[in-house]
Parts: sequence; structure tokens; C-alpha cells
Amino acid sequence: LLAGPCAMETPDHAYMMAEKMTRITSDLKIPYVFKTSFDKANRSSGIGFRGQEMDVALKAFEKIKKDFGCAVVTDYHEPWQAKEIAPVVDILQVPAFLCRQTNLLIAGAETGRTLNVKKAQFMAPWEMSNVVKKIEEAGGNKILLTERGTFAGYNQRWQVDMISFPEMAKFGYPTVADITHSVAIPGGKGTCSDGQREYAPVIGRAALAVGVGALFIEVHNDPDTAPCDGPNMMRLSEIKEFLSLAKEFDALAKANPLKLK
Repeated sequence: LLAGPCAMETPDHAYMMAEKMTRITSDLKIPYVFKTSFDKANRSSGIGFRGQEMDVALKAFEKIKKDFGCAVVTDYHEPWQAKEIAPVVDILQVPAFLCRQTNLLIAGAETGRTLNVKKAQFMAPWEMSNVVKKIEEAGGNKILLTERGTFAGYNQRWQVDMISFPEMAKFGYPTVADITHSVAIPGGKGTCSDGQREYAPVIGRAALAVGVGALFIEVHNDPDTAPCDGPNMMRLSEIKEFLSLAKEFDALAKANPLKLK
């Protein structure tokens, strides 16, 4: 499970969320990676909240890792950032809109860290083979491939193609289902996205049934007041119940793997 707030609102808020999520995942025996973006550069408008300065975020990540023993994942948007955050962050995340940026992929691969690459909304799953090849040719061999929905469908909602997961799994790396960005409505509120968080569990159940390697979930204690992605983030108060059921879906799928002919 990769989960946490969309962007780092404050170090204290990130710490609180990491504490609560590590407690929940420890109780459920779910391997956990704390997620929050120190800088969320791909906003709907220039007035959108982006996060914290890098040095502030890295100190917060260090404290979270030390106190709770969990790994950390965060986005990077420019090649130079990879080297700066790699000593602290365990997984570097490539945003969907940037997944074809060669220099960005090479910089991440050269750190030796795991890269979680989100498939662009405009790309077919089999086209991710070129992304994987770029990383491998730069010496990277620790890769996660994430589906977060493709072109906006009905009333500007993203659509998730479940065939995407077994297609990307053919490249030999784990697949990840981003179940909260999949229910976002891009630009739905004019200067920011809207969303339908109530449907995130629907995407989660379906993806787990296919046999994904991980779930990516943005979670917040009070998403209605969150400065970014609030409408599609799951409520902290509801996450344990969902994860308990998710474990059962996951166990059934892993005990009965798909046999594609």
C-alpha cells in the first residue's frame, strides 16, 4: 500500500497521517509506504496549492521514517530533484504527465532507487514498454508501473481499463492501481479538480481482483478541507474497513492467478 495525503500541507500534518496509517497497516499486516508530494507541480491553475519546500519536506520524511519505520514515496518533476531527494526517499514517483520525459527517467534510474512510474492518461499500457526500456538502459531495474485512468469519459471522468494491469505486468514488474486519482474529475471545479471519492473502493476491488501488486490511495483525515485533491481522497476514518476487505480480495486473486492464453 502506497498511501497518504496528496501534497504535504505541513510537516506536522504529514507526521500525524503517517502515524495513523502505520498503525492501521501494522494492525492489518499490510506492507506500507507513506505517500505525500513535497511539490505538486501539475496543478489545474497557478493558484493551486503545491506543498512544501524541498528541505522542509526532506526533514519531515526523515522524522517519519525514523519514528515509524515506514518507507516513503514522493513525486519529482525535474531531473535535478532526483539526486537531491534520493538519499531520504525510498521510492521516486514519476507523474503521469511526465512519464515519457527521458531525462527525468534517466535521472531517477541513476539514483538506484525504486521508480514508481504512472502511465500517462494518453498512453496505451503496451506503450509503457518504451518507458521501461529507458529506465533499464539507464541501469534501473526496480520499477513499479501505475495505472491512474485514461482519457476522460462520461462528464469528464477518467476511465480505468482493467486490461491495463496484465498488459503492463508482461514487462516483468509489479503493477499498481491508483484508485483515487482514477475517480478525479479534471478541472471539475474550474481552478481545481473535482472527484467522486465514494467510487474509489469500486476501482480498488476491481483492480485487486485482477491481481495487482499494490494499491495507491490518497487519504486524508478531513478531505473536504484539503488544499488539493480533496474530492477524490478517501477519508481516514473509512480506510481501515476498506483495507480489511481489500486483503480478502487480494488473497483470493493471488491464490487464483489469471491464466492468459
